[in-house]
Amino acid sequence: MVGKLMVMRLVLAISVLSSLLLTTSAQTCQSQTFTNNKVYTSCRDLPQLTSYLHWTYNQNTGSLDIAFRHTGISSTDRWVAWAINPSNNLNNAMMGAEALVAVLQSSGAPRAYTSHIAGYTTTLAEGNISYPHSGLTATHQGSEVTIYATLTLPSGTTNLVHLWQDGPVSGSTPGIHDRNPANLGAKESLNLVSGTSQAGSNGNSLRRRNVHGVLNALSWGTLMPLGAIIARYLKVFKSADPAWFYLHVTCQTSAYIVGVAGWGTGLKLGSDSVGIEYNTHRRLGIVLFCLGTLQVFALLLRPNKDHKYRFYWNIYHYAIGYATIAISIANIFKGFDALENSVGDRYNDWKHAYIGIIAALGGIAVLLEAYTWIIVLKRRQSESKTTHGINGVNGYGSRPQQV
Repeated sequence: MVGKLMVMRLVLAISVLSSLLLTTSAQTCQSQTFTNNKVYTSCRDLPQLTSYLHWTYNQNTGSLDIAFRHTGISSTDRWVAWAINPSNNLNNAMMGAEALVAVLQSSGAPRAYTSHIAGYTTTLAEGNISYPHSGLTATHQGSEVTIYATLTLPSGTTNLVHLWQDGPVSGSTPGIHDRNPANLGAKESLNLVSGTSQAGSNGNSLRRRNVHGVLNALSWGTLMPLGAIIARYLKVFKSADPAWFYLHVTCQTSAYIVGVAGWGTGLKLGSDSVGIEYNTHRRLGIVLFCLGTLQVFALLLRPNKDHKYRFYWNIYHYAIGYATIAISIANIFKGFDALENSVGDRYNDWKHAYIGIIAALGGIAVLLEAYTWIIVLKRRQSESKTTHGINGVNGYGSRPQQV
């Protein structure tokens, strides 16, 4: 009897635990209902921004009936949007996305419209999208905003990249959304048939951008100008010979090696960012790589000081070197502009820090230029006096006697 009682208690405990686990693992979206009593065949709890997507999809006709719900919106000075990226570019889902937007009103239903997102600084201006659509409406109840629409996708579509956001409204104009991890990660690749998804790799992309920027700012933008300053000014001091030469070579070689690594990360970013092109930045980067490689070969082919071609080699070396420095600094600022376009102005501190570094190097160069000329002029005067003191006016060490 005691044994049967223990077995019954064990079965009861397992049943309660199982029900709790099932309740915990159940999707929130499955318990949600809509005011129009509409029912959708599939739903998904989205991983960011407490949002949910309900949909019914006919793969043969491409008809996609959706209800996108976003919670936690109690203020009326907000907007909510759900969008599809036509190129299925998960890493840069916002660029070129076609959005359904709901702008909350102080009274009445939200204003619902479509918007084509042309760039990262787009303010969700009303406009046509590439997908035929109908039934676009929005509701705001309590803290929940829901967007309804029916879109027609290309026949046979199975996967799509979609993204969702919310942001502030200034007057009646939607502003740029926050750039915290939740907002930047609000995108995924969704299989409309199976309901499976793949999260975006925004963190990895940002990390690669950071590495790319740091490597190039350190190499082309800092070590390269520093190496030029060492070569131009330290060699004036006789006590610094030949140490200045080895410092110059070490600095420039290190800059080239680190710069090639930064260039490689840039190529990887470009290959992962289909549809997003910073043509000027990319072309200047290719030019820098070519010029830097030419300088490395110039070092290997450097003639002796007394060689008849040394004069021409010097012209080549100086021209390529200063051109590389000028282009590298310009391209780093192009890179900062690209970062600002893609992730906003939170990289301004880095930009200001680099401006400080370049200003400091420029100030040092100006001071050393003036000091170097003072030393050179004094040295010439000293050599001129020494020459006159030894040889005299007539070249024989004495002045001609007056008769």
